[in-house]
Amino acid sequence: MKALIGILVLAAIALAALFTMSSSTALAIAPEVKIVGQSTPVAVQITNPHGVRKVNAYIEQNGTRMPLLEQSAPSHRVFLRRNQPAQTVKFDAGKIKAAGLKEGDARIVVEAVSDDFRGRTDSASANVKVVLAPPRVTPDDAQHYINQGGMELAVMTPGGSWNEAGVKVGKYSFRSFALPGHPEQRFAMFAYPWDLPDNVTPMVFARNAAGTEATAQFWFKLFPKKFRVRDFPIDDALISKLVNQIDPGGTLAPGPDMLSRFLKINGEMRRQNNQQLADLRFKTEEKILWNGPFLHWGKEESMFADVRNYIYKGKKVDQQVHLGFDLSDTMNAPVHVANDGRVVWANDLGIYGNCVVVDHGYALQSIYGHLNRIDVKVGDMVKKNQSLGVAGATGMAGGVHVHFSMQIDGVQVNPMEWWDEHWIHDRIMSKLDPNAVKSVRPVEVSSAPKAKRRRR
Repeated sequence: MKALIGILVLAAIALAALFTMSSSTALAIAPEVKIVGQSTPVAVQITNPHGVRKVNAYIEQNGTRMPLLEQSAPSHRVFLRRNQPAQTVKFDAGKIKAAGLKEGDARIVVEAVSDDFRGRTDSASANVKVVLAPPRVTPDDAQHYINQGGMELAVMTPGGSWNEAGVKVGKYSFRSFALPGHPEQRFAMFAYPWDLPDNVTPMVFARNAAGTEATAQFWFKLFPKKFRVRDFPIDDALISKLVNQIDPGGTLAPGPDMLSRFLKINGEMRRQNNQQLADLRFKTEEKILWNGPFLHWGKEESMFADVRNYIYKGKKVDQQVHLGFDLSDTMNAPVHVANDGRVVWANDLGIYGNCVVVDHGYALQSIYGHLNRIDVKVGDMVKKNQSLGVAGATGMAGGVHVHFSMQIDGVQVNPMEWWDEHWIHDRIMSKLDPNAVKSVRPVEVSSAPKAKRRRR
């Protein structure tokens, strides 16, 4: 009898230990889901040191629970697993999986059963809005002539359920703005970027809050461009000069030698700086700030989208693309803004040195690099031909010049088009009022802009 009691006591102790060692499960729906459409991906992070043996997901609406996921695995009630890594469970929520789902409020529920003796059920939930009505979009019927590396303007009419519209060109997306005088229509200024092949078809799009997208093609003709490829010799003296101008303390681009530090600046920092420029697209006025053609100053030393092969001691060590024009200048000569606008950046910017960025409205911006001194600040309104500062050779500059570039919605484009008053009228201004478009003929950028030049 005593032996039986002892066995029962040991069994009770073992069961109590197993129960005590059992643990709860942490669940987190990440990224957060707020809108569910026809098919919306959901990811759930699940953490339990013993793992889980069952995961179920549902969407609840008006008292009805509709299954989204049922997943199970062999259980380990006695021989517990330890130190199990967190796992991510993915499933789709939406009308396709839950046919009874309707527009309105709903709730996603995820339940997990711990893989231990207790088998505790824990859950996570998210309140969501169901959006099922699809978007629609109709393009304009204008003719669109586009220079590769340049830009255009398209008008679209979105409909149905939508909250975002614009133009897509390959991997690039350009947002739209309300068309002045026509609130039911939108327009987008967009680029055909230099780095895309010549067989990409631009499309207008409209997207609803659930991510459902409608697209439509419009008439266009592309003028392909072949961009220059040039060798760019570098030696120890130039490398040392440029590296020490940008990172004298060796903290931004550390490396075992000057060449490796130069390559890090020329590559990694260049990409970071270009992303910083692209992010400035959100600092824009939803109106036209520019006035007429953009001014052109200085002699063109480097062209837009020049491909540079960096040659060191007879060998190619790097290749980068120069997105802009290098316009020659003299030290401390004034740097004039090309058109009216608002200053959105006036500070050091890595390879661009002392840099000023001016917003001209509707995500059109101009960029001025390598200044010796900046005389404006963020928020200043500037007028065409006003001085932004004085020319210099800061950043990745071997000599005194102004790096001038333009970007539309964060994508840098060939500024030559904006020096041409005829191009601006035909390709941009006439389309801001669709009723004013009477005839449109192709305008291909020539090697020399039509705007009047002045050399310093």
